[in-house]
Amino acid sequence: MTMTLLTQTKKLALAAALFAAACGAAHAADEVIRHRIPNSTFPIAAAVEVPSSFTNVYLSGQVPPLQDAAAPKNSAAAYGGDTKGQTIGVLKAIEKSLTGLGLTMGDVVKMQVFLVGDPAKDNKMDFAGFMEGYTQFFGTTAQPRLPVRSTMQVAALVNPAYLVEIEVTAVRPAKSK
Repeated sequence: MTMTLLTQTKKLALAAALFAAACGAAHAADEVIRHRIPNSTFPIAAAVEVPSSFTNVYLSGQVPPLQDAAAPKNSAAAYGGDTKGQTIGVLKAIEKSLTGLGLTMGDVVKMQVFLVGDPAKDNKMDFAGFMEGYTQFFGTTAQPRLPVRSTMQVAALVNPAYLVEIEVTAVRPAKSK
């Protein structure tokens, strides 16, 4: 009788463990998984897994908003000045668009960044300036979720004063039934 009770206890414990694992797996299947770059503190994800229950939201590329109406319209100063200032302006515009859609910067899973060479930097993209703006929105204590990201230098954008254009993909969790 003792052996039978021990066997039944083991079977119940195994069933409980399997049930708990299945519940955890079901819960994890409803979450975006962001894989950090191994052995790195660089503030982008190496990969992002999005469950099929999420909806993709694609935002068109955003360029710097007009920040100084007194500056000449075709000058970088009119749109935030340098790459850092323009990056902050673009990311604030993206944040506003996301808010209007009921999303946040934490819902961004993919980012493509287009940087024009800065004339003040020998026509090289100002990646450090971009990162100074970017890290105010991603990888912070308040917003630690990191997207995957590509950053490239392009010859020009639609306005010669623009140094930055960013497009993002965000995800929206499925609505509860």
